[in-house]
Amino acid sequence: MDEIKLIIDGKSVVGKKGDTVLKIAKENGIEIPTLCHSEAVKVYGACGLCTVELEGSPKLLRACATVAADGMVIHTNTERVRRSRKIALELLMSDHHGDCKGPCTLNCPAGTDCQGYVKLIADGDYHGAVKLIKEKLPLPASIGRVCPHPCETACRRKMVEEPISIAHLKFFAADRDLEENTFVPEIAPESGKKVAIIGGGPAGLTAAYFLRVKGHAVTVFDAMPKMGGMLRYGIPSYRLSKDVLDREVKEIRDLGVEMKNGVKIGRDITLDEIRAEYDAVFIGIGAWKSSSMRCKGEDLVGVWGGIDFLREVSFFNSGDGDAPEIGKTVAVVGGGNTAMDACRSAVRLGAEKVYVIYRRTRSEMPAEDIEIEEAMEEGVEFKFLCNPSEIIGEDGKVKSVKLQIMELGEPDAGGRRSPVPVEGKFEYLDVDTVICAIGQTISAEGFEAVEKTQRGMICADENSFRTSLEGVFAGGDATNRGASIAIAAIGEANKAASVIDAYLCGMDVPYRKPFVSETVVTPDMLSDREKAPRAKMPVRSAIDRKCDFNEIYLGLSEEEARREAARCLSCGCHDYGECKLIKYADDYRVEPARLAGAKNIAKKEQSLVSIERDGSKCILCGLCVRVCDEVAKKGLLGLVGRGFSTVVKAEFNTPDAISGCASCHLCVDECPTGALKFLK
Repeated sequence: MDEIKLIIDGKSVVGKKGDTVLKIAKENGIEIPTLCHSEAVKVYGACGLCTVELEGSPKLLRACATVAADGMVIHTNTERVRRSRKIALELLMSDHHGDCKGPCTLNCPAGTDCQGYVKLIADGDYHGAVKLIKEKLPLPASIGRVCPHPCETACRRKMVEEPISIAHLKFFAADRDLEENTFVPEIAPESGKKVAIIGGGPAGLTAAYFLRVKGHAVTVFDAMPKMGGMLRYGIPSYRLSKDVLDREVKEIRDLGVEMKNGVKIGRDITLDEIRAEYDAVFIGIGAWKSSSMRCKGEDLVGVWGGIDFLREVSFFNSGDGDAPEIGKTVAVVGGGNTAMDACRSAVRLGAEKVYVIYRRTRSEMPAEDIEIEEAMEEGVEFKFLCNPSEIIGEDGKVKSVKLQIMELGEPDAGGRRSPVPVEGKFEYLDVDTVICAIGQTISAEGFEAVEKTQRGMICADENSFRTSLEGVFAGGDATNRGASIAIAAIGEANKAASVIDAYLCGMDVPYRKPFVSETVVTPDMLSDREKAPRAKMPVRSAIDRKCDFNEIYLGLSEEEARREAARCLSCGCHDYGECKLIKYADDYRVEPARLAGAKNIAKKEQSLVSIERDGSKCILCGLCVRVCDEVAKKGLLGLVGRGFSTVVKAEFNTPDAISGCASCHLCVDECPTGALKFLK
C-alpha cells in the first residue's frame, strides 16, 4: 500500500510512502520553513530551518530529509523547534551583510519606500511611483511640499556630494498624478464595521484612508471649517497651496469617507455618544495650543501664539477673515519651522521689520537651513543668543521686548550646550507684535475621560495605540511626546489603522517594528562614484515672493526629476519583498547581534554575464549550484574554499557556456535571498 497516515500539529494527514515529512506537510497546507529546499533538486539539508519534533524521538529531525512513516506524530511549532530555528537564523544573519531597505526608507517615520518610488520616477513611471507612495502615505503632493525630509538626512548619496532630492521628487510625481491619472486604491469588501476619526489633519486623514481601504465605513469629525488640520491652518499657502490640499482631501472623500466639519467634541457631540455609535474611534486631534513663554507681559494685546497667528493668516488667505493686525515691527520667538512660517508670513502681511529671537546659535536651530536662508533673503533679521525676559506694554498693548543676553554653557551628557543667562546683560527692541513659536500642546476639552500623560498629552500605547478607553485609539501630535512633523503623525496613523482593523476583526495585533538587515557604509566605499549635481528646485525670487502668499516653489521639470532620480545609489535590496531569509528572520524575531563577529564581505561581481552576484548576502544554501548542475545541466557554479571562508564561484571555459548562462537565470529564481540579481 502506497498511502500512509500521519498526524502533523494535531491534524490527520495522508501522504505517499517514500515522501518526506516536508513534502507531505506542504501538500496538506502546513508550512515548514526552509531556505535550501527545492523540489527541482535533490535534498541537501543545509539551512537547518525545517527541523520538526517527532514524538518518541529524542532529537529534532530535518523535515526535508526525513522520510515519513505510517503513524508518525509530528510537531512543527513547539518551543524547542522554534528555538532551534531561531538560532539557525541568527547564525545565518550574523554573517549576512546587506541592506534590506535603503537608509532613506528606514529614516522615514512613515516607512515610505523612498528608494522604490525614486527608481520608478527615474524610469518615467510616475503613476507607479504614486501608487507605491500611497501604500504608506495618502497625501503625497502636500507632504512632498512641506516635509523636512528625514529621508534625505540619511541618504548615502551625501557621501558622494549631496543627498537625493527625495521630497521634491515626491512633489513632482504626485503633481503629475493629480493632473493626468489619479491613482485610486482598491477598496476591500464592506466589513459592516463603523469607525469614527476625530480630527481631520494628517493623522486623521491617513487613518481614514487606510481604514476605508480595508472596507470599513469611516466618518471624520473635525472642529474646523475645512479638513486638513495643520496642513491647512498651520502651514502658509506660500509653502502649500490649499488647492493641492483640497484635491488630495477630495480623493479621500471620494473613496466613501464621510467628512463632518464644524463639529467640536464636548460642544456639538460627546465622546461617549461617538463611542456608542461606532465600533472603534481614532483620536488625531493634533496640538493646537501654543506653549507659553512664561514671561511677564504675555497677556498684552499684540502677543500671539505661533499656531494662533498662522491660523488667522490661513483664514485671511482663504477669504474667511481679516489680516492679523501686526503693525510695522514684529518679533518672532523660536527657532523651529513654525517660527520660520510666522516670520515669513509677517513679511508678507506688510511688516517693515521682522526679527527672529532665538536663545541659541544658528547651528542649534531646529528649522531647516533652506527655511532660514529664504527668510534671510526676504529681509528677516535673526538675533541669536537672546531670550525674552519681559514684554513691555503701554495702554495694554505691546511696546517693546526686553531680551536677556545668553551664552552657551558647558556641554551636557549628550554633548549639547545649554544657553545660560549673562548676568545683568539685556537688550531692548521696540516692537508692535510678539509671536511666540516655541512649541505646541493639545486642547483637551471634551476628552476628559481619556488618560493623559504628565505633560497633558493623550496617553496611548506606542505599539497598540490604545488609550485608557476600550475601542478608542489615538496617534499623532496629541499623544505621548507631543507635536512633531506631519510625516511622523502619518506614520503613526497608518500603523494605528492596521491595529484598529485587527481589533474590528476580533484580534489584538499590536504594531511590531519589522526586523531588517542594515550595513555600515563609509565614504571610501563610494569613492568611485561619479559626481553629479543635485537638482535645484526652481524658486521665485525673494523680492517677488515676499509680496504675496502664492507658492514659492515652481516644481522640477520632467527632465530634471528623472535625472535627479537617476542619482540614487539603490542601497536597499532588490529582492526584499520576496526574500525568504528576512521573512523568517522577522517571524522568529532574531537577535543576530548577540552572535556578532567577523563577516565574509565580498564585492559584487558579474562574472555570470547577465547576473550580478553579491557574495555578502549568500547563505551557502547551495541551491544555485545544485540547480545549475542538476536542472540546467551546465555545472558552471561550485563551492570554493572550506569552512567559514567558503564562497560560490562561477567558472566559464567556453563561449557557449557564457551564452547559455546569459539565457538561463534558473539560479536567480531559486535563490532565497538577494544574493543574485538578474541584469536586464
